[in-house]
Amino acid sequence: MTGRHARADAEPTRAPQPEPRDSEGVTEVIRAAKDDESTQTILEQLGGVSGMIYSVVPVVVFVLVNSLFTLTPALIASIGAALLIAVWRLIRKEPVQPAVSGLFGVAIGAFIAHRTGQARDFFLLGIWYSALLAVVFFVSVLVRWPLAGVIWHGINGDGQSWRADRALRRAYTLATLLWAVMFAVKFVAQQWLYNANEPGWLAVARIVGYALTGLALLGTCYAVRRARTLTAQPA
Repeated sequence: MTGRHARADAEPTRAPQPEPRDSEGVTEVIRAAKDDESTQTILEQLGGVSGMIYSVVPVVVFVLVNSLFTLTPALIASIGAALLIAVWRLIRKEPVQPAVSGLFGVAIGAFIAHRTGQARDFFLLGIWYSALLAVVFFVSVLVRWPLAGVIWHGINGDGQSWRADRALRRAYTLATLLWAVMFAVKFVAQQWLYNANEPGWLAVARIVGYALTGLALLGTCYAVRRARTLTAQPA
């Protein structure tokens, strides 16, 4: 017993050591949280989930009224729906910029359809807007200023120093190509339905387009997080 106690006394007591944590893990957590904040900010610029739902309402109203009555009542009803949504968001003290933009787009679409007398022309502005965005996003990749990164950091006020990081630049390039393809798909699908004179299906395509926008945003978030993880790893 004495020998055992002596050996026990001879051995220094070791305090439990905390598990080592490298700076990479802490940095990754911070960056992940920042990504979440960035995603939230971009969603706010798009009007949030509720804003996307609100933007569908005037389109659905237009198609329903047009199928039951004529073009003119449908145009008036869609503009009225967009105006009520803007007022509703103002009363609830929600961001009204997306609602005002939506009202502006609905008004232009209604004006074009009224001038041509064709219900399908209500969607013409959105169709060619998708084509324009597809071209702009593709060109931004060619000039090595991928718009996904420019917009992401522009909204959050981070500056454009990310271009010096090869991994981030590659990630934003892939994300920008994703957005470009998404806009191109929206244009091709809606243009085909436009030529087929299918305003009802054009409304469906418009709604599906919002889902594609959400997928593109998620793809951008994944690409950025993956690039930052690789950047944080030691060489």
